[in-house]
Amino acid sequence: APNYPDPGRCWDIVDKYGVTIFYTAPTLIRSLMRDGSVYVDRYSRKSLRVLGSVGEPINPTAWRWFYNVVGDSRCPISDTWWQTETGGFMITPLPGAWPQKPGSATFPFFGVQPVIVDEKGREMTGECSGYLCIKKSWPGAFRTLYGDKDRYETTYFKPFSGYYFSGDGCRR
Repeated sequence: APNYPDPGRCWDIVDKYGVTIFYTAPTLIRSLMRDGSVYVDRYSRKSLRVLGSVGEPINPTAWRWFYNVVGDSRCPISDTWWQTETGGFMITPLPGAWPQKPGSATFPFFGVQPVIVDEKGREMTGECSGYLCIKKSWPGAFRTLYGDKDRYETTYFKPFSGYYFSGDGCRR
C-alpha cells in the first residue's frame, strides 16, 4: 500500500532508490494531498525529474499540489491520456518542452489526430465538449480483439463511422 506504514512511503522509496520519474494515478495524488505536505517534506525527492498522471483526469487542484509540493515547482508533469487498446500515449505534453495546463493532457502525441465529435459524429471546433475520437490510424494502433473481430468493429468503429471511438468524453 502506498501509504503504509505511513503516507511518506512513496517519498521514502523515491529517496532510497533515486527514482527519477514518478508516474501515478490522480486517486493516489488526492489521497496523499489529504495528508498534507508534512510527509512529503520529510524527504528530499531531489532525484525526481518528471511527474506523471495516468488513469483518470487530474483536477487542477491536485495537479498544482503534485507540481508544487511533490515536484518542488521544478518537475514537469506528463498528464497522459491513453487506453490499453491504443498501445501507448495518445495525448500528453512532452515534459519540459510544451506549456503545461493544470488538469489538461494538452497535446496529441506524434502521429495522433484526436477530434471531438458531437452525438451525430460531426467534428467540432473551438471551445466545445463531446466525444473523444481518433481520426486515422496511429503508431501502435491495435487491429482486432483476440477472437472477436465483430466486437472490435462494433465497439470502436461503428459508433462514429470513420473514427476510432474511445468511449470517453472530453472538452476543449
